[in-house]
Formats: sequence, structure tokens, C-alpha cells
Amino acid sequence: MSVYYSSSHRSGTMAGVFLLLLPIFFPSLFTPLSYASPSIFSEWNAPKPRHSRLLKSALQRQTSSEEQSDLWMPLAYQGWKPCTESVIASSESLPEKSEGYIQVFLDGGLNQQRMAICDAVVVAKILNATLVIPYLEVNPVWQDSSTFEDIFDVDYFINVLKDDIAIVKELPDELSWSTREYYATGIRPTRIKTASVHASTNWYLDNVLPVLQSYGIAAIAPFSHRMTFDNLPKYLQHLRCKVNFQALAFVPHIRHLGDVLVNRLRDPSTKDGSNYIREVSEKYKLGAGKFVALHLRFDKDMAAHSACDFGGGKAEKLALAKYRQVIWQGRVLNSQFTDEELRSQGRCPLTPEEIGLLLAALGFDNSTRLYLASHKVYGGEARISTLRSLFPLMEDKKSLASSDERALIKGKASLLAAVDYYVSMHSDIFISASPGNMHNAMVGHRTYYNLKTIRPNMALLGQLFLNKTLSWPEFKEAVVEGHKNRQGQIRLRKPNRSLYTYPAPDCMCQG
Repeated sequence: MSVYYSSSHRSGTMAGVFLLLLPIFFPSLFTPLSYASPSIFSEWNAPKPRHSRLLKSALQRQTSSEEQSDLWMPLAYQGWKPCTESVIASSESLPEKSEGYIQVFLDGGLNQQRMAICDAVVVAKILNATLVIPYLEVNPVWQDSSTFEDIFDVDYFINVLKDDIAIVKELPDELSWSTREYYATGIRPTRIKTASVHASTNWYLDNVLPVLQSYGIAAIAPFSHRMTFDNLPKYLQHLRCKVNFQALAFVPHIRHLGDVLVNRLRDPSTKDGSNYIREVSEKYKLGAGKFVALHLRFDKDMAAHSACDFGGGKAEKLALAKYRQVIWQGRVLNSQFTDEELRSQGRCPLTPEEIGLLLAALGFDNSTRLYLASHKVYGGEARISTLRSLFPLMEDKKSLASSDERALIKGKASLLAAVDYYVSMHSDIFISASPGNMHNAMVGHRTYYNLKTIRPNMALLGQLFLNKTLSWPEFKEAVVEGHKNRQGQIRLRKPNRSLYTYPAPDCMCQG
């Protein structure tokens, strides 16, 4: 008994010491709010390709000149164009006296905030109020404290909208108490917390205007998605469009860096050490000077929320399940379904491997210049390696620009996203690996300018990837057929849909 006790005691002691040391050597395992970093298990157990048969064929693919020509051909004019300034101009002039000041506190990522800014301008117009430059909340996932002024050109914003609403950068001294910190400490009579999702103009007139008239100020938080898309006067819809497509310009240093990246993608000879790229470009003239922007949102937050299986094995499943429980306390509807059910319904984001196979099946060859627009990818370089093998000329901000050139955006998720947005708007073709705010914003913005944008058929692809017997010719034929009308064709907005995703007919005119 004594021997058994002694041995067990020693083992227990060693195990205890090991557990105590684990957080020191492997902190990522014990930091539930370590949002941007993949768990150590997923990095150690790099997933193997899940579609090896298709991948082998894709690596040996040949693309005809005719296919290449069709791929890079710009969209033909579709009968819709941005409305002229005279049409967009407000039908109502600025009031002589403002009813008060409107503050809005915006959460979410850059693109969600962008849409909310447009809505805030409309609310100020409805109430004849003066808009205070919107306050951007610290993003809980990316921990980014970038302000409106850090991202958007404030003076340009104010000047473009000067005939529509009054805008101030700061409140007057007598209202300087109205800060985010003030509203965080309790219920305040000047804070509006009850704005319903897709609220009507009458709701604002009935619920916010009295507060403005009583106190001279009203703060609306939360604010995202708090303005209806339907039953608004045309001039208010046009004002939304004017903000989104004209007034919201990025600060000069973001635009400058974006131009640098675009120029290096179009002319690889301007980038040091690009002899191989230049040689390939000369060999394939059809795609020379062109590039595809790929928004690959494959971070840990997205992977966990989707509740899909991404091939990382039991360790990855456990890591994502733990993250999901900590962040959303199990409130993830998708977790009630099997991976097969989610994929067949098109509810699983495409992995880097799968988006690579999609692009290859559409006809993009290995000379295609690919710009990777994304935050840190879950699983790191190991997860991207299959995509890189299919498209060796894949670039991103780090590969295209030096550390010094990127100094002003380092560690700032919103500024990094702004650069990706700018480059994506200047790409010949844009494609996103999963639906989301970036996808929606980019689809709408590129539709506005009639630019080619490929929308993956998620349900079709989910079903194709579940079929392990498909040959490459069968897969390619199904992909091409399933994406014929998903490359930027105008889709008119339907009721309850966002005009930021579907700008016609609200933001666009025929003729």
C-alpha cells in the first residue's frame, strides 16, 4: 500500500506541476480572449488537403486562351449607372436652426461601421439635427481602437455633405459631458437604447426628436442596422448612396499605400525580387497587368461561429468548441446541425483549399496574380499552403510592401481592412470566400461601378465538396455552369434587402 501511495503521490505531484507550467509555456491554450491567434493544437496539427483527388488534377490543369480571355473580360454595360449629382442632391435644404446634436456609437467591424455611418447621416437629416462625427467602439474581437478620423478623411466627409446636413467634429463646451464614458456608467435620459432594427422615420420623429428638443442632444447606442431600407423618400435613399459612394474616402496615407500595392500587383517589375513573376507575366499575356482580390475571411472567430469541420481533427474541434462556448455561451444555431447538413445548405465558409479549387475550376491558371485580403488566417501558413500551391503568385500586404511602408497601419485591424478594401475596389475581379459584411459592402460598391465580382454558389460548392467521387472534369463543369450568372450581373434590390449590397435601383439610374 505504501509503495502504491508513494508512486501515486509522486505522479500526482508531477502532473500538478505540469498543469501549473502549461499556461506559462503555452498561454494561447488558456487565454479565452486571444481572438486573433489560432490555438496551438491547430498549428501543430496542420490539416491535410481534404480534396486531394481534385487538388492533384487542379495542380496539373491547363487553361485555354479562350477561357482566359472570357475570365478577364470586363463586364458589359448593363443599362444602369451611378445617378448624377443633380439626382442625388437633397430635395430639402439645410434648416436655419438645428434641433440639436446627434451622437451615434457604432460597433462591429469596419464595413458594419461604414453602413451605420451612412444611416446616421440619414437620421440627422430626418431630425434636422447636427451630426457629431460618429464614435467607433473598440472592436471586441480585434481590439482595435481606431477612430473615425484615423480611417476616413473627415474634412472631405464634411465638405461633400455640407449641403445636406450640418456635421461637427466635437460637441460645444456646454455639452462636452456627453461622452462614451458618461453613457457607460448608467441609464441616462439623453441616451436612446431602444432603437429597433430597421426603425422607420416615424420612429425617430416620435422617440428621438422629443429628446433633442428637451436636452439639445441625443446619443443613440447601439446603432448598427437601426434604419429601415424601405418606405423612405427617394432623397433619403439617395443621401445614403451619396455618403457610401462619395463621402466616405479613406485618409490619404491609406489611399497612398493602396495605390502602391495596386501598382506592384499590376506591374511586378516594380517589386524587388520578382524576376519569376515577371517571367510568368511575359509568358501569359492575357492576364498581364491584371489581378484578382480574394477576401479570405478565415479567422478563429469565423471558424468557431460557423460550427463547421475544417479538417484539423479532434484537437481543432475541441479548440473551436471551447472558443465558441466562451465567446457566445453556446448561442450558435449552426452547432445544432451536422457538418454535412451545414455544407449541403451552403452555410460553411470555404477553406483556403476550397476557394483555390473554385478559382482553378473557373479557369484561373497558376500565372494569376492573387491579392489576399484578409486578417490573420486561422491555422497560419500551413492552412494557406494548398492555396499557395495552386496560385504561387499570391501576394498580400506584407509581401508587397516593406515594414516601413506599413508602419502606420501595423496592429490596427480597421486600417488593415481599409487598405484591403481600397485594393479590392481597384482589382479586376473580386471574390470572397464567405458571405459577410466585407463581402456585402464590396459586392454593392463594385456593382455601383459595374466591376466584375464573383459570388460563390455556397450551396452548390458545399454539395460538390461532399461528393468524394467527382472527377476534375465533372467538378469543373458543375462549377462553371453554377457561376455563369454570378459574376457581377445587376440584381435589383428586393424589400428588406440592403441597398449597400444591392444599389440598384435606389443608388443607380437607367440610361
